[in-house]
Amino acid sequence: MSAAARIVRPIAVALFLAQAGFAQAQEIAATHLAAARSAVTAIHATDQFDGILSQAADALKTQLIQKNPDLLDLISTTVDETVLQLAARRADLEKEAANLYAKTFSEQELNDIAAFYSSASGKKLLEDGRSCRAN
Repeated sequence: MSAAARIVRPIAVALFLAQAGFAQAQEIAATHLAAARSAVTAIHATDQFDGILSQAADALKTQLIQKNPDLLDLISTTVDETVLQLAARRADLEKEAANLYAKTFSEQELNDIAAFYSSASGKKLLEDGRSCRAN
């Protein structure tokens, strides 16, 4: 196996695993799943993951380039291309989160959660509640 292949394969696997969800889908009613998606959106449940992929890619590039500086261009190109492919799977993360919420909460509970966190009071809680907990 070439040096490039030894580097490229682990990069692809590491980045794929960093983004891929492992939850198994169960049969969930369309209305229940829609309520879960609304709740996930309202509470910004997946926002915390937005920077993880780019941070992991930057760390991986730095580490691999330090070990193999002669492969800088190959490493950078491969990691960047893989990140773009994985970023396109952002919707999969939302789907997995919605499935998890649908398995955890009833459809009515999800509708209630979405309604509250979409209201002015719910939005304020999301914004200002963090600072209250930090103090």
